[in-house]
Amino acid sequence: MAIVDLDREAVKRGLADGTVLLIDVREPDEFARGHIPGSVSHPLSAFDLDALQALIAADGRRPVLSCAAGVRSARALAYAQSRGVPLTEHYVGGFKDWLGAGEAVE
Repeated sequence: MAIVDLDREAVKRGLADGTVLLIDVREPDEFARGHIPGSVSHPLSAFDLDALQALIAADGRRPVLSCAAGVRSARALAYAQSRGVPLTEHYVGGFKDWLGAGEAVE
């Protein structure tokens, strides 16, 4: 299993230049309470690999998973990889790091 940890600056650059599709795997209520601008919700509790692959294919940007602190996004990567889906990148600090740094949230 290969997991690539991205930090806040790498995620910010990717969002700013339009190369990153940030996929938030937190639960819907967590996402609704606040999320990184431009991220999309795809909760781990209802993790549908077919729907995720369709989202990624339709979007065309590089997929990066995110959660609250990097644990669930790493778990989602491991699950996807075990099913043959070549996802590797996640935001290791997650929403807590983003919020703690005073970044904008939606």
